[in-house]
Amino acid sequence: MSADLIFRNATVYPGEGAPRRADVAVAGGSITSVDAALPQTEAAEVVDGEGLILCPGFIDMHAHSALRTHDDPLLTPKILQGYTTELIGPDGLAPAPVAADRRGERQAYLRGLEGAGPEQWSWSTFDEYLDWLEGTRPALTLVPSIGHNSVRDRVMGGDRRAPTATELAAMRKEVRIGLENGARALSFGLIYLPGTYAETDELVALAEEAAAFGAPLVPHIRNEGIAVLDGLAEMIDVARRSVAPLHVSHLKSRTDEALIDGMLKLLEEASAELSISFDQYPWGAGSTVLAALLPPWAQEGGASGTLARLRDRDARARMAEDMQVETPEFEGIYASLGPDRVVIANAAPPNDGVVGRTLSQIALERGVEGYTAAFDLLLESELDMTMISHYATDEAVRKIAAHPLQLVGSDAIFGAKPHPRLYATTPRFLGRYAIQDGLVPVEEAVARLTARAADRIGLPDRGRIAPGKRADLALLDPTQFRDEATFDEPAQSPRGLAGVWVAGQAVVRDGRVTGARPGGVIRTPFPGSG
Repeated sequence: MSADLIFRNATVYPGEGAPRRADVAVAGGSITSVDAALPQTEAAEVVDGEGLILCPGFIDMHAHSALRTHDDPLLTPKILQGYTTELIGPDGLAPAPVAADRRGERQAYLRGLEGAGPEQWSWSTFDEYLDWLEGTRPALTLVPSIGHNSVRDRVMGGDRRAPTATELAAMRKEVRIGLENGARALSFGLIYLPGTYAETDELVALAEEAAAFGAPLVPHIRNEGIAVLDGLAEMIDVARRSVAPLHVSHLKSRTDEALIDGMLKLLEEASAELSISFDQYPWGAGSTVLAALLPPWAQEGGASGTLARLRDRDARARMAEDMQVETPEFEGIYASLGPDRVVIANAAPPNDGVVGRTLSQIALERGVEGYTAAFDLLLESELDMTMISHYATDEAVRKIAAHPLQLVGSDAIFGAKPHPRLYATTPRFLGRYAIQDGLVPVEEAVARLTARAADRIGLPDRGRIAPGKRADLALLDPTQFRDEATFDEPAQSPRGLAGVWVAGQAVVRDGRVTGARPGGVIRTPFPGSG
């Protein structure tokens, strides 16, 4: 027997099933043997796992990394918490497809969440975008989604109306092309533009294309506030009518924690007939673009339309009025949380100095109302601003995290003072919630981060430590692997990560990145699809 790499004496959590003490051999990027005591043999590298946990590499079910490899191909904060695979293009906000004459508009709209990417986007089609993405040579594997918002914008622009029959057929074709070229999910972002303008029947028609491939629908539902049950019910209806699997993004109740039991009951009942799961980041605070505070009508026409309204006195007055009321049609983040619980996470010049401060603090300094401060900041920085919004207790977060349908998605957005989930999602869920606090068994937490996530997005080659599987692996010290990042000091990677391997190549050793870039981009259709 020969091997490139052997782990000896580790406690192996295989991705499903009970842990056991074992040796693991790797050759040619794949796991070749898992045995209680492998015979002594020559290997290029032998790693002593005594006292350590060896897991499959973690899979992020909600990653805003679609353009970040332009600036950081290692995706450093992600691999330093053990991620080896990411599902990108969530919330309907993939960078492609995009009409040639809409590239600048979409780039401006996505910049806060996904980054700008190259100065000039060179792609129009989904396949052309994947060519570009592959050329950045990422350290981990990026799994694309086809985004409803991007498809709608490509076909219809930013119009607030229902599609014609011809336009709906064109959107279905774009979704099908994305799935044929490797997209493993159809994502929706029903608070983002122009997806928020879509009626349920439009969603069902596009979901039928995903169903034909066995790919899940991955929605940011229409309302996570007072109408969260209605938002969930709509997407369950879409899944039922289309016969597509459903995976709900970042499950939460932003306004009323008493609704959580109803949310979970709704999903449980639907799971009796449908394939259903959801993901969650383990904090009671979210992060998105500051423009999400604005009512949908104010954002019609994309970035240029929004900026024009921010310059208009009458439009501002109407926006301010609408933002102070939460309705079933408009989530009203400002109304439900107020300016005290909205913190600026990233800001383009000339507002770099406001990062880390609340809207209330900024408004007080400027002598204006909180909503006026938001309008001014968005206008001055041309919408390139993100926020952190604090909405829930840790008790509420833990209730959702304990549910067996839960998987883990970081929803991490890069920035000057980002949400700590960018650096600490896996150590918080696995290290704190599971290993330290016993909220879920450790083997269950590992399964959700690995095998179940891999199954959900059709990646049969990873997520498990077994012969023949891809050698994506994370080795960690269970006594040290905890979240260090805080809202005040978010850029802190966890201690206790001994190493991370992608296809058998070390991308992290002793808590430091190696610079290796063995990842890639998934470009094959969902396994078993037509």
